[in-house]
Amino acid sequence: MIEVSHLTKRYGDHLALDDISFTVEDGEIVGFLGPNGAGKSTTMNIITGYLSSTDGTVKVGGVDVLEDPIGAKKKIGYLPEIPPLYVDMTVQEYLGLCCDLKSVPAANKPDTIDQVCKLTRITDVKKRLIRNLSKGYRQRVGLAQALVGNPEVLILDEPTVGLDPKQIIEVRDLIKDLSRQHTILLSSHILQEVQAVCDKLVIINHGRIVAIDTPENLSRNILQVSKLEVRIKGPKNDILRGIQLIEGVLSAEIVRIREEGTVDIRVETDDDSDVRGEIFYFCSRNDYPIYMMRTDEINLEDIFLQVTGEREARRR
Repeated sequence: MIEVSHLTKRYGDHLALDDISFTVEDGEIVGFLGPNGAGKSTTMNIITGYLSSTDGTVKVGGVDVLEDPIGAKKKIGYLPEIPPLYVDMTVQEYLGLCCDLKSVPAANKPDTIDQVCKLTRITDVKKRLIRNLSKGYRQRVGLAQALVGNPEVLILDEPTVGLDPKQIIEVRDLIKDLSRQHTILLSSHILQEVQAVCDKLVIINHGRIVAIDTPENLSRNILQVSKLEVRIKGPKNDILRGIQLIEGVLSAEIVRIREEGTVDIRVETDDDSDVRGEIFYFCSRNDYPIYMMRTDEINLEDIFLQVTGEREARRR
């Protein structure tokens, strides 16, 4: 659905993008990550047709953004980091303006406004002034304007920035719902949110793509470790030493004591080792009941720091 091929962008002597290529398939939610200044915004601005590239091509739904910018833009709904809202308008008036800007036929405007309000769950504030809406509702109005015209592709730049935890969950759930009918490219600094909604990650650093894969594959191939968390009842130091001696265990550490008489231990192993059975047999031999054993969540922060080189920088 989105094809970025050998994209390069120069600002004078500064190389902002250096021959990057990636694709976003139909129906995917792809997270676009990178530190400040990595080239994320430049890439998204080129995809949306706001900036031109120095070299390379971008196609949206098979339409070249440079050769047919109007045709490509019809396929795109864009939510910038700061939604472009006219706060002295009501939500309905603002969405009506967006319909005009996107050439929605006058006869279809009422249905279009009702539809995008329903999708973004803002029907109850449709007649209110935008200036009187909360940050969460303003973000939804921004999403609603991106949906006007029913574009095939949504490009969302920091859609949860500045929201409280409840609003973040609401917007995250909304993005998941929208992915059923739209292809989504999502840029965010909130790694937990990217992990929660994205099928694939594209990580950029210093204008170059440094990783493209699913979070799971990135964790396995880049970090080359697996993580396990166990809760065991018994003497904590004896349990810790016993687990550390199991073949294949790279490290084991106590992370918390949640229930009386138990200990929670995080275990790291190399990617080829599955030590769950050995931990079970160790506990069985010593009459240590296992209260919980689970694969630990992928640490997207570790992946990000590793591929952008920040981990080694921090160690130094």
